[in-house]
Amino acid sequence: MSIKQLKSIEELNEFVQQPGKRLLLKHSTTCPISAKANEELQSFVNENETTSAAMVLVIEDRPVSNHIAEEFEIKHESPQILLFDDGKVSWNTSHWKITRDSIKEALNA
Repeated sequence: MSIKQLKSIEELNEFVQQPGKRLLLKHSTTCPISAKANEELQSFVNENETTSAAMVLVIEDRPVSNHIAEEFEIKHESPQILLFDDGKVSWNTSHWKITRDSIKEALNA
């Protein structure tokens, strides 16, 4: 399954409101740490094809990124990954802590 890019608040809301667990990466296209986090998520999704995942580009789609911080009351960081479980954030981490292993552990918790 590929990682969908969310470009609007409407797309974000639709993604978050779907049942089950879903991963959301807040990604900066200018940051090498974010590039590594994106690689980790891509690798995880490639190995776990049933995992639903999306990303928001924090520079290009800043209103969506800001909405995430406000709506879910989570301090903005980039890169940052959030795990939604039935519409609520059940886990998040950022920077070098975004690894295949940390994602797997969060999904299995």
